Amino acid sequence: MVAPLTGGPDGAGSRDTGDRPRAVGSTDRTRVRRLPDLAVHDRATLHAVLDAGRVAHLAVVDGDQPYALPVAYARDGERVLVHGSTGSRLFRHLAAGAPACLTVTLLDGLVLARSAFESSMNYRCAMVLGTLAALTGEAKLAALHRLSEHLLPGRWAEIRPPSAKELAATLVLALPLDECSVKVGAGPPDDPEDDLDRPVWAGVVPVVEAYGIPQPDPRLRHDLPPPEW
Repeated sequence: MVAPLTGGPDGAGSRDTGDRPRAVGSTDRTRVRRLPDLAVHDRATLHAVLDAGRVAHLAVVDGDQPYALPVAYARDGERVLVHGSTGSRLFRHLAAGAPACLTVTLLDGLVLARSAFESSMNYRCAMVLGTLAALTGEAKLAALHRLSEHLLPGRWAEIRPPSAKELAATLVLALPLDECSVKVGAGPPDDPEDDLDRPVWAGVVPVVEAYGIPQPDPRLRHDLPPPEW
């Protein structure tokens, strides 16, 4: 668990965060209202959450219909990069300046309490509001390089770079980290005292992400080892 809440042993996460400075990029729109003590107010934690994830949900309203797109992303300094097809209606809508909301959620554990009401999850979540700008030229290629290195470390130096046709078919968008919030839930169940005598196991079941055994492409023509991730 990175950036746990303050307090408890081993960083387990006291729910009492005390007085902390307002987050960089925090506004009234991103102020955490439900369980505000779980809000984390430092930019280092925002960066850590974004760096740990690979898939974001990018929400946008087209007409009177909201959509939430799962997208691969990468943080690049004080912005988030995403890419998609120039043929995507929603990506063109975003490139035109439609307001958007990007969220990244990392599930760290299932919190098994002695009641259904107190059972929950340990998680890290970042939300970013704003408008996205399309990148072009060298900035676009550099952004694709950054995306590749975040998602597939080391591959850019080994694989064929994008062709002019492929670049023309790809939209690369940048969302600045100007209006953000971070919320972290951590620690054991918060059962009330009168539930503690119930003969029910309680605690946290960690959830971890791991790579599986690489599966070679059946058409692989060279005897090469897989990436050492």
